[in-house]
Amino acid sequence: MDLAPQCSAKGCRAAAVWRLHWNNPKIHTPDRRKTWLACDQHRPTLGSFLDARRFLREVVPFASPDDATN
Repeated sequence: MDLAPQCSAKGCRAAAVWRLHWNNPKIHTPDRRKTWLACDQHRPTLGSFLDARRFLREVVPFASPDDATN
């Protein structure tokens, strides 16, 4: 059963609209990117969480399920 990609915010089941690429420099190599998906509502809070820790690298629109891998 394939599910549509959903927002990564806790308890949110909204469709993914954004990809937030991040990495933790203490444990990831500089080129490694992890991905959180976000709906429009949670994009600012998820982005702020990552940015406050200096983990956020890039925010781009989510286009397809193939974009969700990582």
